Amino acid sequence: MPQFNVPVSLEKVHELSDAVQIWHMHYGVAPTEHSTQVLCEAVVGYYSEGHKTREELTTLLITRFHGQHSLKINAPSSSATH
Repeated sequence: MPQFNVPVSLEKVHELSDAVQIWHMHYGVAPTEHSTQVLCEAVVGYYSEGHKTREELTTLLITRFHGQHSLKINAPSSSATH
């Protein structure tokens, strides 16, 4: 799981959370434990890479995860992509 490379304020945690919630609303997908985990890991990674604003983080989630089906993760032995 990605970790923060810099200190994070409570306000920034809310912005990261907002980006995940907006992704769910944008695609009309009900939050599940799996979808939230995948998106939270992604948004923390984007933040650690230097993407700092709510808008930037939300845009990255929406453009890199195209709906519910993009959240599927292959089994380690699988060669197929979803």
